[in-house]
Amino acid sequence: MNQEKILKMIQSYFHKQFEIPLEKIEPQARLFEDLNLDSIDALDMVGMLESELDIDVDEDDLKNIRTVQDVIDFVIKQVE
Repeated sequence: MNQEKILKMIQSYFHKQFEIPLEKIEPQARLFEDLNLDSIDALDMVGMLESELDIDVDEDDLKNIRTVQDVIDFVIKQVE
């Protein structure tokens, strides 16, 4: 799975789930400050990633995810 495909998946999820405009969901966008997600939203995102990609995300991993690019990088490492 490449970076572009992961970004499209994240954009689609954030747009449908949280009604965030697609143009705001860029790799450099900060999840909490720019996209206005809260901790519950972050857990929802983790649940989606775990079910869609059959990966496990632990608390330590989640603490390091601050931007959309961080999510992309994490997914790439998990699916390699």
